[in-house]
Parts: sequence; C-alpha cells; structure tokens
Amino acid sequence: MTLKVAATRVQAALAAAGLEAEVREFPQSTRTAEEAAAAIGCSVAQIAKSLIFKGAASGRSILVVASGANRVEEPKVAALIGEGLEKADAAFVRAMTGYAIGGVPPVGHEVAPIAVIDEDLLRLPEIWAAAGTPNAVFALTPAALLKLTAGLRGDIKRGGSA
Repeated sequence: MTLKVAATRVQAALAAAGLEAEVREFPQSTRTAEEAAAAIGCSVAQIAKSLIFKGAASGRSILVVASGANRVEEPKVAALIGEGLEKADAAFVRAMTGYAIGGVPPVGHEVAPIAVIDEDLLRLPEIWAAAGTPNAVFALTPAALLKLTAGLRGDIKRGGSA
C-alpha cells in the first residue's frame, strides 16, 4: 500500500533522524486519541497527541506532545518554556508544521518548534504518534520521542502533579 504524501514526508523525516519506525495507515480515522487507540489496539494513554500552540511573546510554534489520556494544563507548559501560550489557528498550524490539525506528527515540521513532552508518556514502553494524516500513525519509544523533538519534559497534565 502506498502512503499518502503527508505520511510519506513523515516516514522520510523519521528515516533522516535515524529512527527505524514504520508509518501505518488505517482505513478508519486515528484523528482523536480514542480513535487511534481503537484502531491500533493499544491504550489511550499510549497515544502521543501533538498539539500546536503559538508563543505569546515569540510567535514561535510550541509543540506539546501529551498522553492521549491527559488534558494539557496550559499554564504548566507556559512555565516550562518561559512564555505564555496562545491558541493556534488552522492556518498557523499548517504554516508551521506543514500538516493539518488531526494529523500533526511530532517530527518533520516546516519550522522547528519549541517542544514540550508530557512526562506521563515517558513511563510507557511504547507510544504511538500521528504521522501526517488523520489515519496514519507510527510507534516509537519515549526515549526516541525526546531525541526526535529535543523536547523539554514536564508535568503538564491538568489536575495532576508527579
């Protein structure tokens, strides 16, 4: 099966980073954490959802990779990166990442983001991330995610602290 163009770009970015991961496309949607977990056959917590925010002061893209089981506490992210967050609209997400909302991967962005990784993901042996389209994903380890994104790790979930 031939991958869609966006998924092929993610596969190339993974290969360029030296990660032997295979992008998998599903006939059903993997757009939400729940849909992805059902398609893959894993827990919702294993889904590494990529959220894009805009830095309030810098205007830079902020990539937040959170466990699918968690909601993000934006002030915690802001404290980690040292600036406030603004919502990113679809045009900003596409311009900064090269991908549409619902398929944003943690790698291969048009403009390198500031990355923040949910520490809850780091406790899992394997996680799954979006791969450029609303029905494409790839598996990786939390250590590989940290390396790929050069992300800051932290407690970013709503209502929780580690």
